[in-house]
Amino acid sequence: MSFLKSFNILKQTIAFAKSFNNKYPSYFFLLKWLLLTLIIAVFIGTASALFLKSLFWATNFRENHVWLIGLLPIAGLLVGIVYYKLGQNVEAGNNLIIDTINEPKDIMPLKMGILVYLGTIVTHLFGGSAGREGTALQMAGSIADQFTKPFKLSPSDRSILIVAAVAGGFGSVFGTPLAGSLFAIEFYAIGKLKYNALLPAFLTAIFADLVAKYWNVPHAHYTIDFVPEISFINIGWAIVAGILFGICAATFSKSMYWITKLFKTKISYAPLRPLIGGIIVCLVVLLLGTTKYIGLGIDSIVSAFYVPSSLYDFAIKLILTVITLSAGFKGGEVTPLFFIGATLGSAISLFVPIPTGLLAGMGFVAVFAGATNTPLACILMAIELFGSEGALYVALACITAYFASGHSSIYNSQRIGEAKHPAFLGQRNKRMGELLKNIRK
Repeated sequence: MSFLKSFNILKQTIAFAKSFNNKYPSYFFLLKWLLLTLIIAVFIGTASALFLKSLFWATNFRENHVWLIGLLPIAGLLVGIVYYKLGQNVEAGNNLIIDTINEPKDIMPLKMGILVYLGTIVTHLFGGSAGREGTALQMAGSIADQFTKPFKLSPSDRSILIVAAVAGGFGSVFGTPLAGSLFAIEFYAIGKLKYNALLPAFLTAIFADLVAKYWNVPHAHYTIDFVPEISFINIGWAIVAGILFGICAATFSKSMYWITKLFKTKISYAPLRPLIGGIIVCLVVLLLGTTKYIGLGIDSIVSAFYVPSSLYDFAIKLILTVITLSAGFKGGEVTPLFFIGATLGSAISLFVPIPTGLLAGMGFVAVFAGATNTPLACILMAIELFGSEGALYVALACITAYFASGHSSIYNSQRIGEAKHPAFLGQRNKRMGELLKNIRK
């Protein structure tokens, strides 16, 4: 009898939900996603906290045992073998997430998050130059997608779910929920915003960030000491800086594509690629005699806000990151982009008459904006990280870098929803990877 009662209650609940949805679809949408985002945010925020704590440990352990860098090639070989044996169907990483948002197909396996987590920790422990955003997004996406079948989500709802997961992963790993929510609805296609996912993305980003904070995970803090008054001259210099940041972003994105292709063309056996890449990184670190350019490089980023960086700092970080990730090591591109942008901005303060801290902050987000084609999210990120005082300068740099970077991206599956210039209208709906292939031809 109790089973029958439970069954009847379930039937009545489902009937009520359908009726409520028919009468009040907007409120039903709100309640449904409030429940879903709260559930996935607990898992995503906890995963981000575990990941960040693991990264801190790996970084500190490596810096106290520098000899580990010599084992980077062997570590790369092991990562390569694991992915070759177990992870070929998830190796696309963030590009797989973008494809799933655009055209939902097979459920992303949970092993994607597990493998990228382990691979990223190994990369950082042994001295590769990589970030954390890519790992956070893949962990979040693979976790959230496991709820697709239990909740019987439609392809449209599943697409929204993955966008919300991206927001939660990004927002919790950087401590920037506003930027995370906007990044998620902006990054999948150039010039388009997925507004139907805005509420779920916003809720997940906030909830996941709160969960990560509950686990006492600290985030880096950056300060812009002085922001000059707005003037025509300063606006002009901000645009000049934005152009430089955009060129840098395009250089990074295109280098990632071509060096990845070079590794695949010259080395047919995939596990050997990170082995060779690890040897190259080891030799460069040995020649430089410093560990400044490997790992996340947070100390160097913070320093760039106060003391002008060397003119070559950004270039060395760019080269090492491209080699590390193109060879097959795991990790994200975004924190290295922060390093590249902040040190480039800091360095050009030697001849651009804008304060060092402000230029470092502008570069921090503008190179990221140009490389991911997410200027709005980057403007919000700057406000969350640095405050609103320099928002106008940051916005100028981000928007200029977005246009100056052209149709390039660190995400090969990113589509062109709206061309940046009328001359490129024929490229609409094409993937970034397709454009680069056509250029080669």
